[in-house]
Amino acid sequence: MSLQHDGRLPLRQVWPDALVERYRAAGYWRGETFPGFLRERARDCADDVALVAGESRYTYAELWRESGRIGAGLLALGLVPGDRVLVQLGNVAEFVLTVCGLFRAGLIPVYSLPAHRLTEIVHFARKSEASAYVTAERYEGFDYRTLARELRTEVTAIAHVVVAGAAEEFNALDALGGDEDSLPGDPDPQSVAFLQISGGSTGLSKLIPRTHDDYIYSFRASNEICGIDRDSVYLVALPVAHNFPASSPGWLGALYTGARVVLSPGPSTAQAFPLIEREGVTSVGLVPPLALLWADAAASTQYDLSSLQVMQVGGAKLLPEAARRLREKLDCQLQQVFGMAEGLVNYTRLDDPDDIVLETQGRPISADDEVLIVDDQGNPVPEGSAGHLLVRGPYTIRGYHNDDSANARSFTVDGFYRTGDMVQRLEGGYLVVQGRATDHINRAGEKISAEEIEDHLLAHPAVFDAAVVSIPDAYLGERSCAFVIARGERSRAVELKRWVRERGLAAFKVPDQVVFVDAFGTTAVGKVSRRELRARLRERFLDESDAVDRQETR
Repeated sequence: MSLQHDGRLPLRQVWPDALVERYRAAGYWRGETFPGFLRERARDCADDVALVAGESRYTYAELWRESGRIGAGLLALGLVPGDRVLVQLGNVAEFVLTVCGLFRAGLIPVYSLPAHRLTEIVHFARKSEASAYVTAERYEGFDYRTLARELRTEVTAIAHVVVAGAAEEFNALDALGGDEDSLPGDPDPQSVAFLQISGGSTGLSKLIPRTHDDYIYSFRASNEICGIDRDSVYLVALPVAHNFPASSPGWLGALYTGARVVLSPGPSTAQAFPLIEREGVTSVGLVPPLALLWADAAASTQYDLSSLQVMQVGGAKLLPEAARRLREKLDCQLQQVFGMAEGLVNYTRLDDPDDIVLETQGRPISADDEVLIVDDQGNPVPEGSAGHLLVRGPYTIRGYHNDDSANARSFTVDGFYRTGDMVQRLEGGYLVVQGRATDHINRAGEKISAEEIEDHLLAHPAVFDAAVVSIPDAYLGERSCAFVIARGERSRAVELKRWVRERGLAAFKVPDQVVFVDAFGTTAVGKVSRRELRARLRERFLDESDAVDRQETR
């Protein structure tokens, strides 16, 4: 790939010309842009409340003005349109204001999560070739200014750090200012609007370039399916940078239609239930463990939750029995969501019969979502049989940014994305998720690469070998278990967990459980794939757990 004039890899997401014409003709791609629709809402919904976070409230007109101030201020620092800006903020007003400001300035947001630490942030900064970093003074007890200092030591290309709160030696977000006439015109709708992060199933997360045309279509169509309109109130309970609460239909879908977005500082019932009552929340998206906790708490809460019309559940598979529990305990519509940051999103429809809502993960948004289900050799499976899910369509990417090896693994020569999911397709196009084809641990919606954690464990001097597997968990969906062969004297499990944590990884990646073993039980010649090894260890763990359970119930 040729470089830009500034020496960076260009940001692009390219569909074949025939598909571009097809998607435009079908009305999926309308030439809309993020600055364009924000301008229209500021004009048409000027005095309506757009955003609520804590005690802060912004109308659409105020959101437009504040995002313009931030965008112009970032350009005044010396950034130029096209620069990539790493954003690490929690569920606070500054996240939405900053991202909208970046859109208006022609700058490219690179999303990260508050849980990410130095290892991940350095990776994102280098991979995206970012020029700036926007973060908080602190969030949930962690001081991000310390992380910013470490980041600038590791990545000297980060020329500017902007901090929401007490900035110390950095630039304060609330002090930014500049000439709004410096803001550029609207971008090419086919250009990349931002870089999202993948689930990271084969190591550190990959970067996903999303264009204005494709992403706006995804949440505009989601609004229609999910019943989001100007009267809706959408609660963001999950981390705001995740794809699910951003676009399914998420806070961006809500802003697109002129609805109200309410940011909850966290997903607990103690944080969210008061907001549902106060703001009259109508829709929320949750991962299965949280949905079950909410359902249990709803029966005895003092708060009025009667405004809630739709609870979406996604991010991990919702088992049928769990879905039935939710339907029994909640006085609102359940909607299953199965999607990925790379594109394809499936929904059960609000008027679907109970068996579809309870037992499937929905069907695709678009008639032009091309879904293939194939066997290990890439051949189509008989209809109704389980297989590997491949997809292409008007909002599914054609490639990751700056990652040739991942692109070779993840995309077919004719542009289908290999999702890594095993699914079964039922009549009407509804999908039932069977699991992952790779060792990708889905812990309460957070995706963890077994390989990445194994690498960190193997760096410990007392670890000879390690294999990390997923174990079913009633609340998390899956938890991580590290099987470890010691080198010499065994370390304690708590020491190995501390080791992983102190290597600068997000807390959700620390193994939930550590089990010491003498050997992995490979074949006579010692040859076994890591995938097969993990499968054997997982089966062994579950068999042993079942045996214990049987003994305890005698």
